[in-house]
Amino acid sequence: MKIAIIVNTSKDCAINCAVSIAKQMKLNKAEVYTLSNYGKIFGEDKVLYAPDFKTLFSECDMAVTVGGDGTIIHSAKYAAAAEKPLIGVNVGRLGFAAEVEPDNISDLMRLISGDYTLKKRMLLDVSVTHKDKTTEKYLAVNDAVIARGQLSHIIDISVSLDNSPISSYRADGILFSTPTGSTAYSLSAGGPVIYPEMECILLTPICPHSLISRPVIFDSNASLTATVKVTDNTSAILSIDGEKNIPIKSTDLITIKKSTKTLKLMSLYDRNFYQYLGEKIKERKS
Repeated sequence: MKIAIIVNTSKDCAINCAVSIAKQMKLNKAEVYTLSNYGKIFGEDKVLYAPDFKTLFSECDMAVTVGGDGTIIHSAKYAAAAEKPLIGVNVGRLGFAAEVEPDNISDLMRLISGDYTLKKRMLLDVSVTHKDKTTEKYLAVNDAVIARGQLSHIIDISVSLDNSPISSYRADGILFSTPTGSTAYSLSAGGPVIYPEMECILLTPICPHSLISRPVIFDSNASLTATVKVTDNTSAILSIDGEKNIPIKSTDLITIKKSTKTLKLMSLYDRNFYQYLGEKIKERKS
């Protein structure tokens, strides 16, 4: 069995944890597969290397990320494309999406024997169609955010459902979230918590200039489109999972819908999601 390890190399604790996981995996007869630029971390002792994420996920059977939610989200896009399951070890502050804490990494050996359950998470297909009819496509694990640019005034955003106009917002922006992303930026913006294995699309306004604008939940079959009125005093960007920022013009059409791809997360524990979430939020306050 080939188990990929992806690590946040900016954190010493993540590096130490990843090295320990690799040693335990090898002692339990698993093959450890990782990125070639991690060579100085893992050395050459029975570790297989891939030149990039795409190759890594095409060759492995499953993957372990060691870092925070950002490490999981970045890896998740490749995992979903390759249809490989993923599990996260949390060395970040919150780690909503992570399954394992550093003190419990020995539990990861259960992956080798198949002692885990798979939980599927819905993703979003996001596209931007320009005036010349060219289209850029993106995959979102947490959210797609339309937001005002730096130093910009608030922006006007129009939203349609299945090609029928439904609402307009004057705001700092709006979020389109997956259930997984409901505990990320959307939660800070006042959106509801949604059970992560549900399938729906959550729209959450960001600082709306209105007394009645509220979050809205759409069926997972919904096809949502949005346009932004960009003037001389405004600018707008589309942010995908906080990783990629795309400048938006008035002539651009943004489309958001459920992706045909799904993220498979491996689970080792039988947890009450809402209780676990409450514990994580308490940790943030401490």
